[in-house]
Amino acid sequence: MIDRRLGLEAVGTSADRAAAHFGWFAHFAALDNPATGEHTQALLGWRPAQVGWLAELDRAAYFAL
Repeated sequence: MIDRRLGLEAVGTSADRAAAHFGWFAHFAALDNPATGEHTQALLGWRPAQVGWLAELDRAAYFAL
C-alpha cells in the first residue's frame, strides 16, 4: 500500500542485492518478526476501538504533499 500511495512499484530481489542496498540495516530489514497486541490487551484489559494500523496508514492524508 505504501508503494501504491507513493506511485512506486514494489519488487522482489535477491538477498545479496537487498544486502547491498540496505547496508548495515540489511539484517533488520530481513527479519520476519510478527507481533500482536494480545499481551498488551490482556495485561491492561484494553481493546482497540479504532480502525487497524494498515487501514489507518492507507489514508491519503499520510501521503499528502
